[in-house]
Amino acid sequence: MFLGEFEHTIDDKGRLTVPAKFRDELEGGVVVTRGLDKCLWAYSRSEWEILAAKIAKLPTTTNQAVRNFSRFMFSSAFDSIPDRQGRVLIPQNLRNYAGITNETVIIGVMNKVEIWNPENWGQVLSAVEEDPQAIVAQLEDLGI
Repeated sequence: MFLGEFEHTIDDKGRLTVPAKFRDELEGGVVVTRGLDKCLWAYSRSEWEILAAKIAKLPTTTNQAVRNFSRFMFSSAFDSIPDRQGRVLIPQNLRNYAGITNETVIIGVMNKVEIWNPENWGQVLSAVEEDPQAIVAQLEDLGI
C-alpha cells in the first residue's frame, strides 16, 4: 500500500526518483498515466493489470463515457521499470499535462502513486483543509 507525501525533482532527462518507501512495490514495473485532477497516476504493473481488466469488462461499445475514459487512461500510459537508482522516466507529454517542470510532490494513495505539480497539490490540499465538512457529507452518502 502506498502512503505518505514526498518532494522530489525531475532531472534534465525527465527522470523522477521514486521515494525509497515505494521502490519495492514498483520494482516489477510501473505504469504512469494522466490522472483526473491534472496530476499523474502511477501504478505498479500488477495494479495496472487489475485496473485494465476492470475497464475491459465495461461496456465500451455502448457507453460513450467508458470509451472516453478508456482513451484517456490508455492513450497516455507509459510503462517502464525503475533503474538501479529508483528512477522512472516521465515522458514530456505527461509532464506537460500535469504542469510539472522540475519540482514534484509524490503522494501515496492506497493502490497508486500520484505525482503533482507542487502548486496544484497545494491548492487541492488547501481546499480540503478549508472545508472538510463538504467531503464528510459526500462520504456519508457512500457509507463511510
